[in-house]
Amino acid sequence: MTAERAGGTLIHNDRMQTVPLGSQGALVSRLGLGCMGMSEFYGARDDEESRAAIRRALDLGVTFLDTADMYGIGDNEELVGRAIRGRRGEVFLATKFGNVRTKADPGRWAISGRPEYVRSACDASLRRLGVDCIDLYYQHRVDPAVPIEETVGAMADLAATGKVRYLGLSEASPATIRRAHAVHPITALQTEYSLWERHVEAAILPAVRELGIGLVAYSPLGRGFLTGAIADPAALGPDDVRAGRYPRFAPAPFAANLVLLERVKALAARKGVTTGQLALAWVCAKGLDIVPIPGTKRRRYVEENAAAAEVVLTATDVEELERAMPPEAIAGERYAPGGMKSIDR
Repeated sequence: MTAERAGGTLIHNDRMQTVPLGSQGALVSRLGLGCMGMSEFYGARDDEESRAAIRRALDLGVTFLDTADMYGIGDNEELVGRAIRGRRGEVFLATKFGNVRTKADPGRWAISGRPEYVRSACDASLRRLGVDCIDLYYQHRVDPAVPIEETVGAMADLAATGKVRYLGLSEASPATIRRAHAVHPITALQTEYSLWERHVEAAILPAVRELGIGLVAYSPLGRGFLTGAIADPAALGPDDVRAGRYPRFAPAPFAANLVLLERVKALAARKGVTTGQLALAWVCAKGLDIVPIPGTKRRRYVEENAAAAEVVLTATDVEELERAMPPEAIAGERYAPGGMKSIDR
């Protein structure tokens, strides 16, 4: 059974809907799973529970898995690779290169789009993942020192040799996206998109739609803020970087944004869903060409997030949510100044 909606054709299977990602033939689950926090940044690791969460996601039809070579400096790819062993055929596997870190100096970050680095990074990711082909290979951040044509040319070579199937970019500007797409078709752009971060709507989303490129929305739950489960960022713990790295988790912006979140909570209660499910349903309602990849490392949240794919919002619901949390009312930047410098604009 199919259902036509703006942005594509909804294809039903026995578990979760499958939708086209871009116009190049990629098919992914309606929601994906972001695996970053399983290995770093959002608190202590629990690899056993994380592997179980990935397998539970697959059981529910959440087959679009997102990782990167810099998450845990390789550890996250290895974890994902172990979790999908024996189930590779069920998975649409995405990973990224371009943010260069080493375990010897994990706090030092660099960006590289050099063709020779693209090739070596891909080979290293394939080894860690334990696969012979990556379904979607992204440039994690655009390297301002290397023409995008050179980077995407090297990525296209990987596709020609069968090491990757589809190409993607992350946090790229419309101009860069157009230049990249002229070299080789870009299947997906990954960028932050949620009720509390809507920068893509002005220029990026119209550009990718014009070019037939899908949008993969990372942090669709606002790094956990939109779940309503974080009462005090200072209590997140020493292994959680949110309070120190993201301005919206500083005390004053966080308190201001909580006022808006209370409105969203009220709407969720009225719909009989969790606040996080309502936030994910809002992203899904913005178009079938937009695929959110909420991150978690726990099975119970995998289950809660997956159920959001079944939440149907009317146009009135969407309008109410957007009035409850209008972009101009959000307090704080999405990244600190250093992080914003890595965004291609």
